[in-house]
Amino acid sequence: MTERQQGITLSDNLVATKIYLIRDKRVMLDKDLAELYEVETRALNQAVSRNTERFPEAFMFQLNPQEFEILKSQFVTSSWGGTRKLPYAFTEQGVAMLSSVLRSRKAIQVNIQIMLVFTKVREMLVDTLGLRLDIEVIKKKLENQDKNIDLVFNYLDELMEKQENPKPRNQIGFKNTQE
Repeated sequence: MTERQQGITLSDNLVATKIYLIRDKRVMLDKDLAELYEVETRALNQAVSRNTERFPEAFMFQLNPQEFEILKSQFVTSSWGGTRKLPYAFTEQGVAMLSSVLRSRKAIQVNIQIMLVFTKVREMLVDTLGLRLDIEVIKKKLENQDKNIDLVFNYLDELMEKQENPKPRNQIGFKNTQE
């Protein structure tokens, strides 16, 4: 069997756990990508630095110290070791561009898997957005129904009050003036 027929050995779950939300963008870190590609982080970053024109800020950016501290604090056991440089974060487009600078068969396979996971994540977010919109529509309907129910009860209260305290009515018809 060829590698393509064998399929990619990464689980979607494994890849999904390495996607973070930083600066309102879904990104993967250089360290995690290097692990998936089975290369050293240093080698991955060198390949990127040799091709900087392929990686504008929309594709890749370096975390600032505060972002890095927040990210590290999310992990109970630190696997960051002796990190000397702040990590780089790659957007979906940046990960796709990595396939043009990392030309190994493994990199191509991993990239395909990562792109599929990014697509699934995007689809899940769209589905979630649809559900949120549906919930908002239901909330608005319920608010209107609450107002309508309050209005009905107010009318009922007015009717009950009128029945309990009826106004004297003027009689109509002929009056007998002889009495």
